[in-house]
Amino acid sequence: MPFELVCLGADHGGFDLKEIIKNYLNSKRINFKDFGTFSKESVDYVDYAIFVAKKVAENKKNCGILCCSSGIGMSIAANKIAGIRAALCVNNFHAEFARRHNNANIICFGQKVSNSEQVLSMIDIFLNTDFDGGRHENRVNKILNLEKIKENINERS
Repeated sequence: MPFELVCLGADHGGFDLKEIIKNYLNSKRINFKDFGTFSKESVDYVDYAIFVAKKVAENKKNCGILCCSSGIGMSIAANKIAGIRAALCVNNFHAEFARRHNNANIICFGQKVSNSEQVLSMIDIFLNTDFDGGRHENRVNKILNLEKIKENINERS
């Protein structure tokens, strides 16, 4: 597995799926940290996306799993943090190529979109697939350069 720590987060709409994922990670003896939420009480998904994304961004050996109702909000919010490549995945192909071609470091799911069996399969693929590098390295670097451009624009504003 290319990661040492899985950072896990969800809002109320992804809480049940997060709990299933925790049980799965425990059963596989995969090191993880749960960043919440810890109940089905309504919360803002952005907060949990940012908690996880910041922890993943600070260490290249970390990855993240985020869950909400659709997976869309989590992926949008997480991708606002420099160094994050969060991929909303709905099938095994997405999970594999998010890692192989895009070097994704966070995978996002929608509890209302994918069933737990599909999600666990995608997690297994995501956690055990390496980045291909090569021609894809240049493409990922272009994405990282976009973050630098954004920083320069913000500094001039």
